[in-house]
Amino acid sequence: MASVDHHVHLYPDAVNRDPVGWAAAAGEAHWARLCTRRRRDGRPVQEFPDLETLLRDLDAAGIDRAILLGWYWEHSASCAAQNRFYAECVRRHPDRLSAYATFHPASPPAEVEAELRRARGEGLGGVGELSPQSVGAALDTPAMQAALGLAASWGWPVNIHVTDPNGRAYPGKIETPFADVERLALSHPQVDFVFAHWAGAFDVRPLPNVRVDTAAAPLLYGSAAWALRGTTVRPDQVLFGSDYPLCLQAGQSAGAGLACFAAEARRHGLPGV
Repeated sequence: MASVDHHVHLYPDAVNRDPVGWAAAAGEAHWARLCTRRRRDGRPVQEFPDLETLLRDLDAAGIDRAILLGWYWEHSASCAAQNRFYAECVRRHPDRLSAYATFHPASPPAEVEAELRRARGEGLGGVGELSPQSVGAALDTPAMQAALGLAASWGWPVNIHVTDPNGRAYPGKIETPFADVERLALSHPQVDFVFAHWAGAFDVRPLPNVRVDTAAAPLLYGSAAWALRGTTVRPDQVLFGSDYPLCLQAGQSAGAGLACFAAEARRHGLPGV
C-alpha cells in the first residue's frame, strides 16, 4: 500500500520569496495572519519550501504521495492562481502528487463551475481545503451547491476545514460550527467529505460519507489525538494528513516534523502512512 499525506500546502515561488509582501498586494490578510506568524521564540509557524524541497521531505518521511490542498483565499484570483500552480506541479510529478482545486464560495456559480471544469481538465482531482466561514461566506451558497454537485458527479472528495471550539486560541482562528458542516454532509450523501484536523474532535462516526484527516494534530492535540479513534471517529475514517509545511514539532523544520509525525502515525497503526 502506498503511503499518502492527504493534507499538504505549497505555494509558487513569488509567494515563497516574500509572503508578507505578496499577501499585502493580493489582499490576503487572513492567510497572512495564519501563515506568516512567528512563535514567541522567533521561529516561524510554517516554512515556505519549493516543490523540490517538498519531494525531498516526503522521501525522508517515507511517504510516496502527497495531496496538495488549496487554501480558503479571500479572492477568486488567488484561488485560480493556486489551481494553475498545482496543475503544473502535478504535470511535473504525476507519480508523486495529486491536487485539489479551490474556489471562493461567494463567487457566481457559473464562474465556480468553469474554474472547476478547467481544473479537472488540467489534472486536479478534488475540492478543498474549504473554509467558507473564514472568508465571510455560508456553507450553503449557490457556488458551494454548484461545486458539490460537480464533486458528486465526478467522484471528487471535498476537504472541509473544521475547527475545535475547545482548542487553543491562535491569531486568525475562525469558528466553524459543527452543526453546519454536519448538515452539509447529510444533505449531500453522494459526496465524499474529508473533515480536516480530526473534524475538530466532533463525533463523526454516524456519518457514512465523512472521513477525517490528522492535519496539524501534534500542534492541536499532541499524542492525545490518537485516543479519538474509536471515540469520535471510526478507525476506518482516519486519513493521515500533516498540514505541511507547518512546523509541527518545537525546534524542528517542517520536514523533520513531518518525518516525526509520520513515524508516530505508523507506531499507532494508522494504515496508509
